[in-house]
Amino acid sequence: MSKESSQGKTQAQPPTPHIISGLARKLVQMGRLDETKAVELLEKAKNNKTFLVTCIIEENIMSASELALISSEAFGIPLLNLKSINLEYLPKNILNERIIREFHALPIYKRGNRLYLAISDPTNVTAMDEFRFGTGLSIEAIMVEDPDLRICIEQVLTSSESQSFTGLEDADLDSLDIISSEEDGFQSSNFGGSTDADDAPIVRFVNKILLDAINRTASDIHFEPYEKNYRIRYRQDGILSEISTPPVNIGSRLCARLKVMSKLDISKRRIPQYGRFKMNISKNRSVDFRVSTCPTLFGEKVVMRILDPANAKLGIDALGYEEKQKEQFLYAIHRPQGMVLVTGPTGSGKTISLYTALNILNTNEVNISTAEDPVEINLPGINQVSVNPKAGLSFSAALKSFLRQDPDIVMVGEIRDLETVEIAVKASQTGHLVLSTLHTNSAPETIMRLVNMGVQPFNLATSVILVVAQRLARKLCSHCKEEITIPKEAILETGFKEEELPTLKLFGPKGCEQCNQGYKGRVGLYEVLPISKEMGKIIMQHGSAIDIAHQMDKEGFITLRRAGLNKVKLGLTSLEEVNRVTKD
Repeated sequence: MSKESSQGKTQAQPPTPHIISGLARKLVQMGRLDETKAVELLEKAKNNKTFLVTCIIEENIMSASELALISSEAFGIPLLNLKSINLEYLPKNILNERIIREFHALPIYKRGNRLYLAISDPTNVTAMDEFRFGTGLSIEAIMVEDPDLRICIEQVLTSSESQSFTGLEDADLDSLDIISSEEDGFQSSNFGGSTDADDAPIVRFVNKILLDAINRTASDIHFEPYEKNYRIRYRQDGILSEISTPPVNIGSRLCARLKVMSKLDISKRRIPQYGRFKMNISKNRSVDFRVSTCPTLFGEKVVMRILDPANAKLGIDALGYEEKQKEQFLYAIHRPQGMVLVTGPTGSGKTISLYTALNILNTNEVNISTAEDPVEINLPGINQVSVNPKAGLSFSAALKSFLRQDPDIVMVGEIRDLETVEIAVKASQTGHLVLSTLHTNSAPETIMRLVNMGVQPFNLATSVILVVAQRLARKLCSHCKEEITIPKEAILETGFKEEELPTLKLFGPKGCEQCNQGYKGRVGLYEVLPISKEMGKIIMQHGSAIDIAHQMDKEGFITLRRAGLNKVKLGLTSLEEVNRVTKD
């Protein structure tokens, strides 16, 4: 046999997949990770824009401590318990938020011309190079556990970004930059005068409550007066918790202060009022507050919705869609015409889903207009209209106006009546993409709701291209979640299949200093329903929600319940939490 053919045979032998590199390659060589699983994890990390070590820990392939120990021994890098470090003494002058977040590394100590860098991936040479070139220092890697590193980075950057927070215990609490909203736009407020609302202690207390809520990533603040007590609660991850009980006799002064900040009428205490204001946290960050007052038996209750623009820029991968669902959603919103409906109860994340879609679609080539009640988050490049029924500017009126302004994409904050939905249907049938929300419990029920409102089934079948039903489930704290045991019969009753049980690991909340009763953050559960030809036939034949659900099952679509169980399998949430948000 010739030398060339011999070489050809050698080249034909399958080489080790070159896509496996870094830590994944080392773990495969050590026999701690299957080659196929390594490729899958690398792809997942790339798609979710996260890190390999995070994916390994999230899928419970090995614990954070075990992974750190193995990495330390394999690469000869010192191992450190990051909890023993006092974050106040970190080298503050070289903290760069962009580099720290992008490369997932934290400078923890500087000695002479040597900088010690905490990393959770020993092959993260890019981070070391970035800090070496950025600081001119020699870099020494220190191995730490990934969850500890993630927590420390958030604590350090939050503290660094909000330097004013440390001094807010003192004079700065009196002089936060607050901008009130009026009908003609945001206008600065100087809060002059000598009313009770301008009392220095009240001003300081209210500002402290607002800043604490932002720090805790609360979505709402409730100020509630009762006969013998007064309480303030935050809604964190969808659950209300009491955080303060000030004296009941200062309740009216707190309400007056909040009204002044929102440019509401202090003298009107027997009717509901609505307002908003903006708080500038730093040069690069501001947070909007939407304020609602309501007269109760013992005073005015005030509820504030916190609208952080950062939440609208999470990206599609951060929402929690299954891979197939994400593809269906992206395909639908890139269609030239049709209607995409997002449904679910109040607080299920519908607005964030729509804003995420708008951020994806927002380019110079398209004209996007939205009608909202009210506009929650400002999106540059999009024409946003806040509806005002008292002035005759309803959803339907705004939608009619949009169609005369050469739109490509229209977003209607909520479909509330037949006139609005009929205009939206016509728009979607005449070359426009229409996005909107509806309050229903599931995707099949959405179609029936529109039929009951008076829309002809034929129009629905030819205009609606996708329905998304969603819920938000609390995520288990990665720092303290613990494995739990549940009887087999009980697990099967929840919807798991017999063949899933051998590899199923269930986790429950424990609670620690880093979380809220064992949970931290939320993840979306989705039921995505593209309207196929078969689904369209069922709709035109006046089929019920049950008929549509049966067709969903035939076509293999994931229900809300199944989406929740999949998150349980991944260890992201607990079975108890899925039962709470998906129960009928």
